[in-house]
Formats: sequence, C-alpha cells, structure tokens
Amino acid sequence: LFALRPDLTGDLEKQEQTDLFTDMEMPLSRVLAEMETQGITLNAKTLKAMGTEFSQSIKILEEKIYAEAGLKFNLNSPKQLGEILFEKLNLPVIKKTKTGYSTSVDVLNELKSASPIVQDILDYRGWAKLNSTYVVGLLKAQLPDHKIHTRYLQTLTQTGRLSSVDPNMQNIPARDEGKIIRKAFVPSHEGWQIFSSDYSQIELRVLSHISGDENMQEAFKHGVDIHANTAMKIFGLSSPDQVTPDMRRQAKATNFGIVYGISDYGLSQNIGISRTQAKAFIDGYFDQYPKVHDYMDAMVKKAREEGYVETLFHRRRYLPQIHSRNFNLRKFAERTAMNTPIQGSAADIIKVAMIRMQKALDEAGLQAKMLLQVHDELIFEAPEEEIAQLSELVPKVMDSAVHLDVPLKVESHYGPTWFDAK
Repeated sequence: LFALRPDLTGDLEKQEQTDLFTDMEMPLSRVLAEMETQGITLNAKTLKAMGTEFSQSIKILEEKIYAEAGLKFNLNSPKQLGEILFEKLNLPVIKKTKTGYSTSVDVLNELKSASPIVQDILDYRGWAKLNSTYVVGLLKAQLPDHKIHTRYLQTLTQTGRLSSVDPNMQNIPARDEGKIIRKAFVPSHEGWQIFSSDYSQIELRVLSHISGDENMQEAFKHGVDIHANTAMKIFGLSSPDQVTPDMRRQAKATNFGIVYGISDYGLSQNIGISRTQAKAFIDGYFDQYPKVHDYMDAMVKKAREEGYVETLFHRRRYLPQIHSRNFNLRKFAERTAMNTPIQGSAADIIKVAMIRMQKALDEAGLQAKMLLQVHDELIFEAPEEEIAQLSELVPKVMDSAVHLDVPLKVESHYGPTWFDAK
C-alpha cells in the first residue's frame, strides 16, 4: 500500500478528488466509528411482543389461505404455490420460470383482482418477512449491552451512499405495517428522547441546482409544494386547489421517477396508468422543467464521451456499458448517468452534514449522541433538556452543509421511540 501511495494520491490530484478523500471520506470514518461504537438500544421485550402478534397474524392467514385453496400445502414453496394458483384455481398465468410458474410479488400484484387468495398470500409474505428479518434477525443481532451496533461501509455503493450491514438498519420499514418495528428502538437512558432530522426532497433540490431549471428553483425558493406544482402542469390545472391527493401522488411518482430516468412504461407500471398517459405525464413534466431534460441529455453525452459522470464533489462513477450493444445494458447505463450526479451529490451532502454535526455536538458540549444515518435522515438520542437546543442546532448544521441555488429544508421530530420521532 505504501508503494502505491504516490500513484493513488497523484490520481486523486489529477481527478480533483483530493478534497473528497481528505475532507470527506477520512474524517467521516471517525464519525462512523463513534456511531458504530455507540449503537442504538433495542427493547427486546417490545420486539418479542410484536413477534407474538406477527406469529398470530401469520397463523390466521395460513388457515385462511388453506381454506381458500381447499387443501394444506407448503406456502413457502413457489412450486406448490404455483400449482395451487394456476392449476387448481385456474388463475391466469402471467410469467413462467425454468422450474414452473412465477409467484413473484409483481405477478401476485397483477393477480390481486382475480381472487381474494392472492391478497392473503401477499399479506402472509409481508408478516412472515417482518417476523423473520426484523424480529428474529434483530434479536439475534442484539449484543449484551442491549444495543444494535450496525456497521457502515463507505466503499460498497457506486453512488457514494453509505451502506449499513450486520444488521442493515437502513432497511427498517419507514411506512405501512412494518413501521411498528421502530417502536422497539429507544434511548439508552431514562429521561432521554430519540431525535430525528431529515432532508426534505433533497434529490429534487439537488436536481434543480444541477440542472439550473428556473421553474423548479422558483418553486423551491418560494416554498411551493413541488408535487402539487408538477401536478398542475401535467394535469393542465390553473390552481393548486384543483390538485386532488391522487393527482399529487401521481405527480410525486413522476417527480421521483424522472430522477431515476424512468421510462413511460416504468411510470405506467408504478402508478397504474396507461403507457400513453404516462408519456403525456413525462412530456408535461419536461414542458414545466425544460432544463431538467437538457441536463439529462448532457449527462448521457458526458458518459458517452468521457466514460463517467460526477457528483458536485467530483465523486466519479464509470459507465463502460454506455457503449454496450445490448439495449438493456446501454439503457441502464444511460439512466445511471442521469441519476448518479443527483443521488451521489445528496449522499455527499449528508456526509458533510454528519462530519459538521459531530463537531457541533462536541463544541456545544452536549450529551446528545448521533446514532444512525438512514439515507437522508440522521437519528440521535439526547436528554430531554437538550431537545430544544438540538431542534435549533441540527437543522442549522444540516441546512448549511453545502450552498445550493435553492434552500435545503430539514424537518425534525422527537419522541420516546424511533417510531414516535418520525
């Protein structure tokens, strides 16, 4: 390694990446080490009680599915399940695999209206996953200090996002029934609270900065609801009052889909509309935000010409498949070229925020500890008497992590458990 050092530091200099290494990744490793050592307290009693409830729900669903199928079978065997659904119950075959019928989530979602058994199978799988992955898995990962000590990997993802392993704390469900798992995460001291702050719509804000699109920037500068704003354009409305919750949901899917280089087919599948309608949505979006379209074209062109794209902090992602003869590989590389500067810059921004946050906590002499990073969210624990100070300090530090052409917005919540702090 020592012999490699001159070459590697030379490459960093040449690629304008020295700061990325010395000012971001290296200081961050110390912050992550402190967070990993600190860990987050898991209330095993609460989690076991959840496990008992989940097991009961699983049992009830099992019996219901057997009654609907007319016989008992191994619900966890795709082969047996396929035979029941497509041979015994004669449901339409959507997709076949080498070993028989596909019973994937996508297939089951398409069959939901064909028979009530399908929804029951989806529910069964949901509860079974919650039980095995989160109840059994987390109890197994708990150490004698009653805490979960996840590890953060800095070099795993190609976008620069941190990756959490052993166990993966970034996968704890944030919505639907699974969110209840967060109730088991509590402060490590009596009279303390869990405090959470997250960046609101950071990827869209980064997109508006990188693309320089005036319409999108104006919306963020004036605190306009960006999803309602997009909905007005794609549905041809004249006032935000005309936007229904469903229109906003579809506009939100379009906003975030565009960030990931979504196709009209992908969007139609995501929000359950026709491909023609999805194309009209995407066209309407680009009418509203024309410079976003220019940015996407520019990124694909850059990847073709230079072989890579970069984040705001010069983190690179090389895309050799941009020249592939295989259509799917080439298209994936093009979507990646559009998305990486956005997702990667958002990841870099939160890394800068974490370094500054740790410094700010130390300088303020607070007892509060930073425990977890879950993508755009930072989770802390703190004594109740520090919450007011934290509510001012954390958003201030996160807001100023980087200067963009639009303001960054941070939302904070706190409560006796991680569930209550969100």
